[in-house]
Amino acid sequence: MTVESTAERKPRRTGGNQRASAKKAAPAKKAAGTKKAAAGKAAPAAQPETDLVQLLTPAGKRVEQPEYEQYVEDITPEELRGLYRDMVLTRRFDAEATSLQRQGELGLWASLLGQEAAQIGSGRATREDDYVFPTYREHGVAWCRGVDPTNLLGMFRGVNNGGWDPNSNNFHLYTIVIGSQALHATGYAMGVAKDGADSAVVAYFGDGASSQGDVAEAFTFSAVYNAPVVFFCQNNQWAISEPTEKQTRVPLYQRAQGYGFPGVRVDGNDVLACLAVTRWALERARRGEGPTLVEAFTYRMGAHTTSDDPTRYRHDDERQSWEAKDPIARLRAYLESEKHADEAFFTELEEESETLGQRVREVVRSMPDPDHLAIFENVYADGHALVDEERAQFAAYQASFADTGAEGEGK
Repeated sequence: MTVESTAERKPRRTGGNQRASAKKAAPAKKAAGTKKAAAGKAAPAAQPETDLVQLLTPAGKRVEQPEYEQYVEDITPEELRGLYRDMVLTRRFDAEATSLQRQGELGLWASLLGQEAAQIGSGRATREDDYVFPTYREHGVAWCRGVDPTNLLGMFRGVNNGGWDPNSNNFHLYTIVIGSQALHATGYAMGVAKDGADSAVVAYFGDGASSQGDVAEAFTFSAVYNAPVVFFCQNNQWAISEPTEKQTRVPLYQRAQGYGFPGVRVDGNDVLACLAVTRWALERARRGEGPTLVEAFTYRMGAHTTSDDPTRYRHDDERQSWEAKDPIARLRAYLESEKHADEAFFTELEEESETLGQRVREVVRSMPDPDHLAIFENVYADGHALVDEERAQFAAYQASFADTGAEGEGK
């Protein structure tokens, strides 16, 4: 396995993801609903607040979930090792990016530490023709979509606005405005439906973004137009310093009930459960059954971003309790107990992890500075007098530094 091949290969399918959508019936919907559903269909069954879809316990033991088990029943040991590799390398990349920011190489970094299972499980559930709209923390999903991890760092270093072509991997550029990508995803999904395609769209956002008006509007439009979109909410329980209980009086997945589509809460630290639930939601969308809200209940192990200090608003014992639910340790325990991986596999992966870290450091430190005037390009399709004026003013401002330096040398 080579790190260099990660960005070039197409997103890997696990467990026969290319099977026809109609092959398996959807499980009972997991949202509380009204007594009668639209078009005479039966209303989804209610889901208890504490009910998590879980296929793998924190100790690495398989749990029976008949409704979702079918979506990972054909997964192979090789594919399980692939999921483990994805999480390990994504975590290593994330740790390296955090270190680079601390060393002054990046302006900011939003860590995904603790959320690897939610991102890898859902990311590997997508097909190549699906389209993904991320926020700014979906580094694991980007990995699954075949985006070179070093391309994610250009924006945080301030040398580009993204670094990859969204249409090459059907993975949109990172969105900084909280929650706005949910509307973008809904509009795109409406277009997909009008085109008659059987692909689906995934919109990622966090628990904090779920309180944004853009997300509420996206829910409304997607429900009314039956858009083939999966809203994947990574509930890491903290919107910076604001806990979830100060944002909502009901579990987030239950919000789907008011809009008329199903919601389900999944163990966000269980990569198998995230894979299965997302497959179910995507196949439901492809069958023309409309949107789904998936709430991946997980935990943000680190800071919101590197400018944040989580020790000011949460206790260490909370973090320690979630460390016992670590998604990577969970899958490793399962691989070892089932003898699906030997020590040679873990050793080789550790070496690959080191190679990835070294490559990330080298690439980031060699990124060229951008043309200072490039920011004025593509503002208007046909140009604009005011932009031309501002470009000239900024060029003169930049030139003044060179003039000052020359004057200093002459003294």
